[in-house]
Amino acid sequence: MRLSISTRYAICSLRRHLRRTILAILGIGLGSAVCLFMIAFVRGEGKMMLKAAAESGAGHLRIVPAAWPQTRENDLRLKDWRQIHEILRTTEGVTVVTPHARTEGLLAFGTRVAGVEIVGVDSNTQQTINRLVRNVAEGQYLTSDEPGTTVVGRTLAERLDVALDDPLMVTVAGADGEMSSAMLRIVGIVETGSRDLDGVICHVNLADVEKLTGRAGAADVTALMDNPKRLERMVSDLDGRLSDDYAVVTWKEIMPELASGTEVDETWTRLTVGLLMIVVFLGIMSAQLAAVLERRREFAVLSALGMKSGRLMRVMLAEGVILGLLGSVLGLAFGVPAAYYVATHGIDFTEMYGTSDLSVSNVLFDPVFKGDFGWWLIPLAFELALSATVLSSLYPAWFAIRTDPAAALRVEQ
Repeated sequence: MRLSISTRYAICSLRRHLRRTILAILGIGLGSAVCLFMIAFVRGEGKMMLKAAAESGAGHLRIVPAAWPQTRENDLRLKDWRQIHEILRTTEGVTVVTPHARTEGLLAFGTRVAGVEIVGVDSNTQQTINRLVRNVAEGQYLTSDEPGTTVVGRTLAERLDVALDDPLMVTVAGADGEMSSAMLRIVGIVETGSRDLDGVICHVNLADVEKLTGRAGAADVTALMDNPKRLERMVSDLDGRLSDDYAVVTWKEIMPELASGTEVDETWTRLTVGLLMIVVFLGIMSAQLAAVLERRREFAVLSALGMKSGRLMRVMLAEGVILGLLGSVLGLAFGVPAAYYVATHGIDFTEMYGTSDLSVSNVLFDPVFKGDFGWWLIPLAFELALSATVLSSLYPAWFAIRTDPAAALRVEQ
């Protein structure tokens, strides 16, 4: 393929000032690499937070009574949760569905008492959707054929000084406003790795919550998806299929403080990337402008020989594009290995937080934060570098075509 005159001239100009060209490419490459690394890390952090929130019991989405988003009351129940369960179970993209019912209660053993949120679950699916109860350190998880049983966290068991097969007195407020009590046998003790989380886990079968509270049915039906990117589309689809008696909420609405933290991280990343690109932009522009000032007489001669201002601008823009392309390649050479390392090995924040117990808002996080990695890094690198170099070439190009040939050709004696 034959290069245009403008491109060939731009290449010759860059080769003539090789040191400046190399420094410009190095600056573009390093700036792009840092941006790629930061974007990859924050994207991975966002995915990790979403996964942690969804698999800590919140799910990707829930179907709840219409009044729940405003009141968040535990005594609300779905009118026909089994029908809702079937709708979700047969929805494309949903991997697991499970019902819940919650109530505030007191656990007592001897003279020891602890207040907790008691969660009624489907024992067949709860461990699939909630990783907090997957590690049963002692005993086993709930089974549907064993009513009157409970699973508690290690910290809660220590607080009550109980062990496997010990009976717990459970007291809750019933639907009629009267206190209701029952004895539940401990069949399992779970450990999440977080003492705070282990102090609030108390799961029972859904039927036991119905019996204790006098409120039939489930309070929500929670689902996990195979592709969280389709979450908003699925919420919109379900809203159209359900009556006004129900509301579809996502993990962001269930855990707004965690969603806000994710948005803050993304905002700071965009701000930092923007500042880095501005620094790169100003550096390239100053270098291009210096090149224009050095070549004023050269441009004047070209203008005198008949080169149009449009072609002169194309020369400057061609130089910017070449610098951007070479800077993109260098940015990929620096940024891709760093992004790959943080995606495979991660960054361990254990020492920073002083503990491996990393839990926020009843969500358990892995202290090793991993970044995102994929083919999207390649077009992003070219987009960052080319946008910076082309934009930074506009003012020097405008300055070059505005140069008066007669004034530029004067030679001071």
